[in-house]
Amino acid sequence: MSPHAFIVVVPVADRPRHLQACLASLAELLRRFPYPGPIRVLLADDSAAAENIVANRAVAKRFSAHGLEVIHFPPEEQYALVRSLSPALPRVLGDAPPERYGHKGQGVMRNIAYLKVAEMLRDAPAAEKTLIWSIDSDQEFRVDVAENDGYVIDFFNALDAIFGRSEVEVLTGKVVGDPPVSPAVMTRNFLDDVLAFLTQMSACDPAAPCSHHAGSTAAGDAAYHDMAELFGFSPAGHYAYPCPLDGAHTEADCFADFDRRVNSFFYGEHPTRSTAYAPGEPLASLQPARTVYAGNYVFRPSALRYFIPFANLRLRMSGPTLGRILKTELGNRFVSANLPMLHRRTVETGGQAEFRPGIETVAATVDMSGEFERQFYGDTMLFSVEKLAAGGSLCRPGADFSAVLDDTRNEMLARYNARQQAILARLTQLDALLDEPAHWWHGAAGGFRQFAANVRRNFSAASSGHARINAPENWTLWRARLLDALTHYEEDRAAWSRRI
Repeated sequence: MSPHAFIVVVPVADRPRHLQACLASLAELLRRFPYPGPIRVLLADDSAAAENIVANRAVAKRFSAHGLEVIHFPPEEQYALVRSLSPALPRVLGDAPPERYGHKGQGVMRNIAYLKVAEMLRDAPAAEKTLIWSIDSDQEFRVDVAENDGYVIDFFNALDAIFGRSEVEVLTGKVVGDPPVSPAVMTRNFLDDVLAFLTQMSACDPAAPCSHHAGSTAAGDAAYHDMAELFGFSPAGHYAYPCPLDGAHTEADCFADFDRRVNSFFYGEHPTRSTAYAPGEPLASLQPARTVYAGNYVFRPSALRYFIPFANLRLRMSGPTLGRILKTELGNRFVSANLPMLHRRTVETGGQAEFRPGIETVAATVDMSGEFERQFYGDTMLFSVEKLAAGGSLCRPGADFSAVLDDTRNEMLARYNARQQAILARLTQLDALLDEPAHWWHGAAGGFRQFAANVRRNFSAASSGHARINAPENWTLWRARLLDALTHYEEDRAAWSRRI
């Protein structure tokens, strides 16, 4: 039986360094685990800066010259493809003008890329034997173990076997390393970890050998999420800081390292709860899924009929929202497998992401209000869709979605506001630890103090993010947008299917 062909879809927005690392890991994977079928990479460029488009194109050419076929799909070609459709699909593909055709958002960019994939497969021989793999540019084709530099999973041969031996239509992997969620929903539990670290350090001799190299608590599914119970998980209490320093060093050295790293949290790191790889045979790990990790899922061409839902709203949680739809419609043909990729939110120097939508930084001041709002309404849409899909009304013509949407928003708002109070209580404890004159770090700890200031800026009573989600007039605007998206979802699906 001939092996599957692959089209690897990589959306990228102003991240040439991440992209270089991603494709280098793919080339290294294929060197260590050769795959007999054809592999093409579709680089869907959503950059806004012209110099980054040039840099991404150069990356594509460089890897293509060394035998990895990388197709650079620039904004002007994307715009031409979308404009060729009649009528347009603004809720699926956005409606950005040609002069501002970057930063459309990951959902819109993926949907446009899927249109391109459909075009590539149209009239292609044996197109049904092609698998489409959607990943993110800040991921690598390996995991977080020292053995063989993390190249321990033979991804392509494993996927070929799974899709060759089963009726699976969509398969989702996960990620290891940095959590795949926003810092907007990790702050409470990270504060627990910071408080535990500082409390322990307050009783230490700073000149003593570092004691933070004991086996750290394994962070399981959703352990990083402040509201993990919404997803059926119950994480443990605080998690220890696993000191990354090598060689002889002191408690003070470890403290200084965490102090230096702590503000990388706002760009998606979680120094105490990064997800670790658990070895396991991929085929044996298959189980029914309910969440799509949009940066790591694989599907047959028949599943091109599913686009990223409500993409024009730029909501977070679009992958889990799509997952609830797939779970309802595909049943056991939608699965998860132990095929995680390594996720690195930040670049090697500076502790910041090359591009992070919704996070505004001026000097050391971080404003998460944009991402916070996208997260809140993403949660509102996710759990509304979960209820509607389970009840069979999501695609029912003439269905009224308003009651479910209002109830879900009120439930989410109560949870977010209760979490805000819990964060502020922990922030008071953090201030007390940092300001205690008797503690040996008094007068230092600049990173922890900046972290506390940024938490206060984003979660205090005066924070912009909380003001937005609590404002009745803002809910009126968002309610209309969410209802419009839900009301037209079945219509958009029908129109999309005619173009795939």
